[in-house]
Amino acid sequence: MLKDSLKLKGRVGIVLKDKDGNVKETREVDNLVVNAGLDYIASRMKDASATAMTHMALGTNSTAAAAGQTALSAQAGSREALDSTTVTSNAVVYVASFEAGDATGNIVEAGLFNASSGGTMLCRTVFGSVAKQADDSMTVTWTVTISAS
Repeated sequence: MLKDSLKLKGRVGIVLKDKDGNVKETREVDNLVVNAGLDYIASRMKDASATAMTHMALGTNSTAAAAGQTALSAQAGSREALDSTTVTSNAVVYVASFEAGDATGNIVEAGLFNASSGGTMLCRTVFGSVAKQADDSMTVTWTVTISAS
């Protein structure tokens, strides 16, 4: 008997830079694909009626990531449009840049969405505080890998 199991794994890379472009901090953290994200993936397998992922957001609430969540707990500033989306083999890589003045404060959460507001959240992650000052920039690289086992 053949048996396949699909698995999704998300990994988030964070790079914080000062106003001169010097790297202040880097992080790599895992994420949770939320229930709404799983539904989204299933709907995209059927057709393209659900729009593609287009935005990321950062937030300031460290409430643990949970499967039933549909938004960040405390979004900081506006969602940022993705700079790029790349598909390689069985992974999708999303990149967004949060420039100086965007999403400042003690950033502890991030989410990946298919709209500039509302829409569907695919993934959410919570991590130790990253102090993003008003003149800092942050690049977030979110890789979602699909595997069969």
